[in-house]
Amino acid sequence: MTSVWRSMPLRLALMLVILFGTVSLLSLAASYAFTRAAFEQSVRDDLAQDLAGFRAAPSARAVALLVQAESEGTDPDRLVLSYVTRTGRIYGNGAIARDDEGFHIISLEEGRATLDGEYLALSERLYGGRLTIARSRAEIEALQPVFLNILWISLLPTVLIALSGGLILGRRSQRHVEVIRATLEQLTGGDLAARVDRGPRWSDDLARIGGAVNGMAQAQERSVAALRQVSSDIAHDLKTPVQRVSLRLEALADAVPDGEAADLVAQTRTEVDGISSVFTSLLQLAQVENSALKAQFVPVDLTKLCHTMVEVYEPSAAQNGQTLTFDGPDEVMASGEKTLLGQMIANLLENALRHAGQGAVIKVSLENTPTGPLLQVSDNGPGIPENEYPRVTERLYRLEQSRNTPGNGLGLSLVDGVARLHDAELSFEDAKPGLRVSVQFPTL
Repeated sequence: MTSVWRSMPLRLALMLVILFGTVSLLSLAASYAFTRAAFEQSVRDDLAQDLAGFRAAPSARAVALLVQAESEGTDPDRLVLSYVTRTGRIYGNGAIARDDEGFHIISLEEGRATLDGEYLALSERLYGGRLTIARSRAEIEALQPVFLNILWISLLPTVLIALSGGLILGRRSQRHVEVIRATLEQLTGGDLAARVDRGPRWSDDLARIGGAVNGMAQAQERSVAALRQVSSDIAHDLKTPVQRVSLRLEALADAVPDGEAADLVAQTRTEVDGISSVFTSLLQLAQVENSALKAQFVPVDLTKLCHTMVEVYEPSAAQNGQTLTFDGPDEVMASGEKTLLGQMIANLLENALRHAGQGAVIKVSLENTPTGPLLQVSDNGPGIPENEYPRVTERLYRLEQSRNTPGNGLGLSLVDGVARLHDAELSFEDAKPGLRVSVQFPTL
């Protein structure tokens, strides 16, 4: 919901609501001011007309009688008529009184209570007396709540509808953005077959962005597929000639007597075997990078697989004066391709055996964690500098201190490829001393 509230459609809706609310307030305020002024002017015109009618009376007596007659059927809360004669006698339904607080209108009915509210009044001397006519401002003052009600009735539903519409559009837009984001994450993770699944209710701008992402992914998939095919073809085409050369060198070694020539043949065979190993690793990488293998995944017991690999490499560890141990529960299951997982564990063990040094202790551990199976291979050797962690999985990359040791720089690349194929996370950390390689598998 936080991302929805921060989405562009909802922000646009808020801006439109603020703009519409401001315009509505200004227009209603102007209408209120104009209507109020018109009402006041109408009341003043009525007062002037009433006053003109009383002026037509021929004498003070006639004015008094006329005022008295009209005031008898008039509500003083609405209209006050007052005529004070020269002798001080008051005719009408009210009288004007004044004190320190200002003018007041007092009812001449029984009780002589002061009338509440505000009045507009006209007064002038007529035939020696004073005639006062006052009309209540109640109708004018009633305009304010009327306009406030109009404001709430018109503005509040509009605001609610606009915000609701913005929220709905924001949630829909957020879902579409999430589809694009998830697709980009899949592409970043190596799944180049991922595409943005656009629907008919997508907005034009997001649909265009989704189409651009799909076009980019398609072009990248073609480029990577072509590159992988070229690499695979080269490795495959050269592997057979290299193997034939290796066989002929083997035959030559049997025919050459011991001596300098035999040593040269042995060195050449070693180099050719290294070349063949590179081609084999490249073909394995090409196989690992084929995401179609996921369709062949089955539940695999990692505990049994680790036991097997540790038993296979224990003689090599003992020959180097190294200690190889395994620690884990009786069963840890993961979904994957058994052969590739075995190759991954084998590469991790070979890497540790090769670089940890004489007398090193190599530990393989396996455990079930809340986020899935965790495989770790650690040693107490020289380790890897932390700034080299991001590069050790690059193809054919070798550390400077490993230049003189056997290997082709593809072992950890294959480990990374198998991990990514199984949606596992490969990480490196300092074991203090040594290196700890962790493979966090997803839950089964």
